[in-house]
Amino acid sequence: MSFIADKQTTDDLNLLGKYKPNSIYGLFSKVRTPGGERLLDAMFQQPFTNPESINSRSSLFRYFQEKELSFPFLPAAFRLAEEYLSGGVSPNLLQSGFSVIRKKMMAVFLRDERYATLIAGLEAAIDMLKQLSALIASIDGNNNPWKQQLETVRKVLTDTRLSRVMQQGGKSVTVMQLIGYDYLLRHTLRHEMDLLLNAIYEIDVYIAVSAVARERKLDYATALPAAESVLQAEALWHPGLDKAVANPVHLYSESNVLFLTGANMAGKSTYMKSLGIAVYLAHMGFPVAARGMEFSVRDGLYSSINVSDNLNMGYSHFYAEVLRVKKAAEEVSRGRNMVVIFDELFKGTNVKDAYDATLSVTASFSKYHNCVFVISTHIIEVGEALASYPNLQFAYMPTVMVGNVPKYPYLLKQGITSDRHGMMIVMNEGILDMIKGK
Repeated sequence: MSFIADKQTTDDLNLLGKYKPNSIYGLFSKVRTPGGERLLDAMFQQPFTNPESINSRSSLFRYFQEKELSFPFLPAAFRLAEEYLSGGVSPNLLQSGFSVIRKKMMAVFLRDERYATLIAGLEAAIDMLKQLSALIASIDGNNNPWKQQLETVRKVLTDTRLSRVMQQGGKSVTVMQLIGYDYLLRHTLRHEMDLLLNAIYEIDVYIAVSAVARERKLDYATALPAAESVLQAEALWHPGLDKAVANPVHLYSESNVLFLTGANMAGKSTYMKSLGIAVYLAHMGFPVAARGMEFSVRDGLYSSINVSDNLNMGYSHFYAEVLRVKKAAEEVSRGRNMVVIFDELFKGTNVKDAYDATLSVTASFSKYHNCVFVISTHIIEVGEALASYPNLQFAYMPTVMVGNVPKYPYLLKQGITSDRHGMMIVMNEGILDMIKGK
């Protein structure tokens, strides 16, 4: 089954989108080849749902991170080689040869550039093969999670037919040599060339992603079977923030609901987004902004953080929130193992209705011990009403007053906040004095 994460969730967490500002995809999108970009896209679109696949991919990134390899292919030269190898030739050697000879004649008499382009493509392809040979020579065969692919690449590169082409090179080849090399690379060994290109795309992604992990000091999570129902990390932070503050998370089947309180700007939303991003990346087998993270694989991730009204559908903000909760309830009630994140439940309605709805929804969701829930609210009285539920954890982001100025340490504390500094912030901004004309 595919990992569940709808558009609202990916938008809430800013996960996807090459050109979206500060997206998580953009953070890792340092690949150098179009094929590498396609592979990275596929990885982001299709997180895994089994621990073996997740841990296997994590081991690949970890290995390439430890090797600190550089991607040796220049983009323009690689594109030329890729375009050449992707081009077709006649399956008949005689017809393919006539095509090369025709290009040569047209170059001599009509100054046609297709023959020169063919030579340039062959030269770029041979240079690419030589660079790949040098690159894989630096990749160990032992204790290497990429060992199977490595052996496949080496087998192709040591083919005696290909070795002769690489030794000859693409410069100063005769027409007859060009016919033979061209037919060999683009017909006889076409499948093998595709294997090598795909291997380069993989290496591109592994080097790019592991370099980001090294630069940003990210780590790797350990995936566990779903039955263990664990989601924990000693330190968790937002990967897109340069000065992020780390906080722990410890959620289990017997303690599967985190009820979070705190003032605006105290860091609740950032903490919840950090957790959601870590869960998504961990299911991809990617580096995560966490230390000591272990998690049981989940069927999906569901969030309600930046829900807005829908004028086209005639939905108010409150009704849009209700529909998000309904959608989460549908997934959970089907028995799926979900991570559910609700930030400021029912803030689109009055305090009394928000209190009643938050209390009822949290109490109802808490019965599903196979899922993990993180729910935040400003209405601290809800937490007091839920205090008797044994599987609820209560935590808050504190506000520290320095005189009349609030400061936010962004460090999670156990319990329910008693902070009520909203009016003080209004007073500090001089809003009432402006209205009164003072």
